[in-house]
Amino acid sequence: MASERITLDVAGRDVSLSSPHRVIWPQLGITKQELAEYVIAVSEPFLRANGHRPVSLERFPDTVDGERFFSKNPPRGVPEYVHDVMCTYNSGRRHPQVVLDEAAAIVWAVQMNTVVFHPWASLAADTDNPVELRIDLDPQPGTDFADAAAVAPVLRDVLREAGLEPWLKTSGNRGIHVFCPIEPTHEFLDVRHAVIAAGRELARRMPDAVTVDWWKEERGRRIFVDFNQANRDRTMAGAYSPRALPSATVATPITWAELADGVDPAAFTVRTVPQRLAAVGDPWEGLQENPGRIDVLLEWWRRDREAGLGELPFPPEFPKMPGEPPRVQPSRAKKD
Repeated sequence: MASERITLDVAGRDVSLSSPHRVIWPQLGITKQELAEYVIAVSEPFLRANGHRPVSLERFPDTVDGERFFSKNPPRGVPEYVHDVMCTYNSGRRHPQVVLDEAAAIVWAVQMNTVVFHPWASLAADTDNPVELRIDLDPQPGTDFADAAAVAPVLRDVLREAGLEPWLKTSGNRGIHVFCPIEPTHEFLDVRHAVIAAGRELARRMPDAVTVDWWKEERGRRIFVDFNQANRDRTMAGAYSPRALPSATVATPITWAELADGVDPAAFTVRTVPQRLAAVGDPWEGLQENPGRIDVLLEWWRRDREAGLGELPFPPEFPKMPGEPPRVQPSRAKKD
């Protein structure tokens, strides 16, 4: 028997949604239709943060507790309002990747069972040069969101000393994502080096609370500055993207004042974020208005290299990079 299907009016476009009553978040009973209505409600700030750039779609054929897979290539039969752009990956491969430019395209992605949206740090107009420097403050075992929140203001000081203006969002889980708008003048490897330089400076100022150690056994009960999230083709959940967690939390932009007041990331969900936007607006509305440059951070990177601090490890599946130390899996003990 054919599945139930409804048609949604999305900014003047008719978008078909199959199985609208299929439950995606079992513990809360949130359905596919409710997810579609959520992305329509947040489409303006969502597109401001994630639109016009390559995006990977994390898709769930059943519930968030079940099978998942990542989709990058536009599938067959994609509607004309869903665009794509040719991207080059670290392996040297090239293939097209989905680009979301309007609200109907986000709803189409939901129709394709997308729950989590992973945008690149670069725009479709220039996929090689990021427009954002992204820093992932990742709590390690024994630490939590409050520990990341204590680190973030010191990171803000570091970034401002480097001439950048940091913006915040929750990860939708325990971490904090710090974004700095930057001029697209450097490619991904340079931006990764800038993130490493910022992370090392932060770790110098807070050695008991922060680490840039890639080996998990060496991180301890500290916040890990995940520099590898700055690599080409490495993405994190975009602003206003739902997360595939039982509580249906959302990666949500927040202000520095909210962080200081003890904001609770668990309060931001598919069911609460639309009301939040109506009440307080989008904290990231002006994020891209005054992009900075990473020149100072790259000076710090060169200074650290001259002091003997070289390249840090890349993920195992990435091509070997010049100056990179020997690799082991990050979950294995480092060997001399």
